[in-house]
Amino acid sequence: AAVRDELVAALDAIPGLDEDRICRAFLTLLDATVRTNAWRGRPAIAFKFDPKLIPELPRPRPAHEIWVCGPDVEGVHLRGGPIARGGLRWSDRREDFRTEVLGLMKAQMTKNAVIVPVGAKGGFVVKNPPEDRNLLRDVGVTCYRAFVGCLLDLTDNIVDGDVVHPLDTVVHDGDDPYLVVAADKGTATFSDIANEVSAQYGFWLGDAFASGGSDGYDHKAMGITARGAWESVRRHASVLGKDADRDPLTVVGIGDMSGDVFGNGMLISPHIRLVAAFDHRHVFIDPDPVPSDAHAERRRLFELPRSSWADYDARLISEGGGVYGRELKAIELPENARRALGAPEGSLTPNEVISAILRAPVDLLWNGGVGTYVKATIESNGDVGDRANDSLRVNGAELRARMVGEGGNLGFTQLGRVEYDLRGGLIYTDAIDNSAGVDCSDHEVNLKILLDRLVADGEMTLKQRNELLDEMTEEVASLVLDDNRSQTLALMIARQQSLPMVNVHARYIDVLEGEGWLDRALEFLPTDKQIAERQSAGNGLCAPEFAVLIAYTKNANIAEIMKSDLPDDPVLEADLFRYFPTPLGERYGDAIRRHRLRREIITTQLVNQMVNLSGISYDHRMTEETGSGVAEVARAWAAARDITDFGGLWDEIESLDERVPLSTRLDLFLDCRRMNERASLWLLRHRHPPFEIAPAVEYFKAGMTELARGLGGCTVGRMADMLRSKEASRLAAGVPEALAERSGVWPLLHTGFDLVEIATQNDTSALEAAGVYWGLHAKLDLVWLWDGVGALPRSDRWESQARSSLRDDLLSTLAELTGIVLHSAGGSVDRWMGDNRRSVARVQGMY
Repeated sequence: AAVRDELVAALDAIPGLDEDRICRAFLTLLDATVRTNAWRGRPAIAFKFDPKLIPELPRPRPAHEIWVCGPDVEGVHLRGGPIARGGLRWSDRREDFRTEVLGLMKAQMTKNAVIVPVGAKGGFVVKNPPEDRNLLRDVGVTCYRAFVGCLLDLTDNIVDGDVVHPLDTVVHDGDDPYLVVAADKGTATFSDIANEVSAQYGFWLGDAFASGGSDGYDHKAMGITARGAWESVRRHASVLGKDADRDPLTVVGIGDMSGDVFGNGMLISPHIRLVAAFDHRHVFIDPDPVPSDAHAERRRLFELPRSSWADYDARLISEGGGVYGRELKAIELPENARRALGAPEGSLTPNEVISAILRAPVDLLWNGGVGTYVKATIESNGDVGDRANDSLRVNGAELRARMVGEGGNLGFTQLGRVEYDLRGGLIYTDAIDNSAGVDCSDHEVNLKILLDRLVADGEMTLKQRNELLDEMTEEVASLVLDDNRSQTLALMIARQQSLPMVNVHARYIDVLEGEGWLDRALEFLPTDKQIAERQSAGNGLCAPEFAVLIAYTKNANIAEIMKSDLPDDPVLEADLFRYFPTPLGERYGDAIRRHRLRREIITTQLVNQMVNLSGISYDHRMTEETGSGVAEVARAWAAARDITDFGGLWDEIESLDERVPLSTRLDLFLDCRRMNERASLWLLRHRHPPFEIAPAVEYFKAGMTELARGLGGCTVGRMADMLRSKEASRLAAGVPEALAERSGVWPLLHTGFDLVEIATQNDTSALEAAGVYWGLHAKLDLVWLWDGVGALPRSDRWESQARSSLRDDLLSTLAELTGIVLHSAGGSVDRWMGDNRRSVARVQGMY
């Protein structure tokens, strides 16, 4: 304290304003420093900062920052939370690499919403690159080792289950033992190097420290990132009435066949008609390819080490096509090539040809490369921050591709995506499309954490661990791709609901921003005024904006639930086991239950399923209607899920043949979603939180299952006619008979909770109680009231609460009458009405 007082006094004596501001910024950094390796004798010094104590930092501010500086290397590592993951890149931006890394960390936060860790990103620069380019890799590796070592210098270890702080380090923050890294630009082959450094430190994660090494999952061999991005293409194609795997698709692309994402992506379907592509070396044009021949040639190039488009067999390129070096002064495109690309006549520079490729009228633009190629009209090239591509970049409004698959990062600016979407294009974001890579890496890390404990305990050898990891490769891929399928379906449904729910979404953005989860301007989300203008024009939020919201929703929900005891509920053990491949659950169940990240995995699994199935604004709507917190909303959702078999029904709809129209499938999803939402609402209102999930499931499950099968037969009159009409329309659309019949009662199934309670109280069956309930509904002619309540507006919170309160009053009154009829009239509605003729007439006279 005395030293600090002396510093402040010295600062007060500085006469100049600028000098004072600069010096006080250094004092701020001193105050924000929580660890340093300065006393460990390293060539490079590292500081760990608490960014929230540094107001001068640009937004978004990470949770943790490590700055490394030495004579040969300089770098930074930014983490969004205590458990975070992201790649380390070899940056070529010596002057502003922190700006680069910060932008990438922000994107990683969105991408990591499907996995346990939040986003992180690191980058380093080589300060003294050798003049001989042949020596550059060796120098880069040396700098990388030093950078990784500095990160580990400031990271806690776990020894025999206890957290151990670094040697010769004063610690001014809490325990911080979780550090994982991954390959990135310039470090694609460095995972084994990072793991060697980890081993030298005896770091507890072993070779889980850097995923994808010699004994990890090879993303290129698995094709996992491209396969994940292709799930987005499948969703987009279904909107267009196409099957991305069976129908011919015309494609232009960014990348070449030697690349992981581009190469694997362009091999998924043999029906792809790749019309043109480009990378940093060549422009490839094939105006009218023969799909089978072109697919075989692309596979040859993919398997050819260090291939380029120049290796493509010219004999297989259709008339008017060719491969052109980007160093050429000009390219004369033949007529059929110009027609295929929609390019202008005359001589074009290679960059002008590339711009034409980006604007080509095709089915799909597939990005598997590096660089930012599409911006918004209102953005300048300077706003983009990728000077290398300024001369060829196009605007989102200029694209004529019907859909985009973003296997590569940062190919579009966010505003470019929005502009393209608002003009009818189909696109999510890079964080959605290429999340399978980071998802696969996270599975690898958590598998190794589990298995390495078994190795340490002598239950298996390292060789057996590696063999088991290899054995589970395809099931890991399947688990990862399930996440992609689920998340893209959620976004597809959100797009359909965009206009009807625009007011809900506007309020939700306000809440997220007001609670500090979201910076609207930073994420390029529309203002309330812009949303109102869109609403007037018949639009709501667009898919790229929903992609941002789904990530923030998941991150916020996970953070809130982790503060509660919900992850410790034994009922959620099934969610824990669902994360791991089947062989592990069968052989090592106890080890899974003891997993160090058990709570985090359970919470991530629960939140992913809740948001994917029930929608981006689900927890917000439940909170608006009940006042419950996120943890209690999730608790009720999990109970309702298990009572109604929500997940199983959802999967049944998902498995429907493509011959069932997309509109019918989406209607089924929405009816199924509303069923579980109303079930959750009933539990929140009638089982005061925090209630236990298991007893609630045990109490309601059997009766609700009985009602799910037989409730339709209990309805009479106009309600029965409505159910039969809906069933007939779904049968006509090709929905299987059993599903068409069961789905008809989903809008009514939430009434089953009252019926189960009534049946229990009156010692009868739920179906008998249902017969009385719906008999009363028909005899009292309450359909008009039922429909009237459902038609009420919910443009603001108060209208939503009023609507919900009216529905609740109606159902509670009907349930109470049902109990009375069962008790006093032996279950005969006619007898009860006869006994109460005057009262019934008075009520009916009101309408």
